[in-house]
Amino acid sequence: DSGRHCLVVYDDLSKQAVAYRQMSLLLRRPPGREAYPGDVFYLHSRLLERAAKLSDALGAGSLTALPIIETQAGDVSAYIPTNVISITDGQIFLDSELFYNGIRPAINVGLSVSRVGSAAQVAMMKKLAGTLKLELAQYREVLGFTKFGSDLDKATQMLLDRGSLLTTALRQNKYSPLSVEKQVLVIYATVNGYFENVTNDNFMEVEKAL
Repeated sequence: DSGRHCLVVYDDLSKQAVAYRQMSLLLRRPPGREAYPGDVFYLHSRLLERAAKLSDALGAGSLTALPIIETQAGDVSAYIPTNVISITDGQIFLDSELFYNGIRPAINVGLSVSRVGSAAQVAMMKKLAGTLKLELAQYREVLGFTKFGSDLDKATQMLLDRGSLLTTALRQNKYSPLSVEKQVLVIYATVNGYFENVTNDNFMEVEKAL
C-alpha cells in the first residue's frame, strides 16, 4: 500500500509441508497422496498468491515471493514440487551434479522454466536466448552419448567444444554479477564462434579483459 517493493524468500516449503503432514496425521485427518492432507495445495496457494503487483490506484507497490523446494534425487514430479510449480510463474532448478562439476550457479536449463519468458528480457538477449538454449540442449544430449564411445566425428567434437565453452561462459564468481551489456557481449561472441581459440582454463581471463 505504501508503494514499496518487497521480496519474500520462503526457505523452505518442503519442510513446512512435512511438518503440516505430521500435524495432520497426529490430528487423524484423512491422508491423501504421499500421506499429505487434501488441503496442502490450498496451504501453499493461499501463501504464494499474495504476491502481486498493485496498480497505481492501489499504491503501485509489489510483493515478490521466492519459494524454495527440496527435491528427492532430483524428482520434480513429486507431490509438493508439482504443486508449487503449478502455482508459481516459473522455476529455477539447481542440479547437484552440475554443482559438483564446478558449474555454478548450477542451473539445469532443461528443467528450468519461465512463464514470463522473453517478455522480461532485453531485445538483444531475447535474440540470443533461443540459440543459446538450443546449443546447450544439443551439447548435453550428445555429451550423454559420448559415455558409450569415444569415436567422434569432427562436427560432433565441434559441438562438444562449443557446448563446453558455453557452459564455462555461464559460470559466475561469487558476488561478481555482470552487467547486461557484458552478458550479451560474452554470449554473442561464444555462440557465434569468436572464442574458438579460447580454452575453458583461460576463458575467465578473456572475459575480464572485455
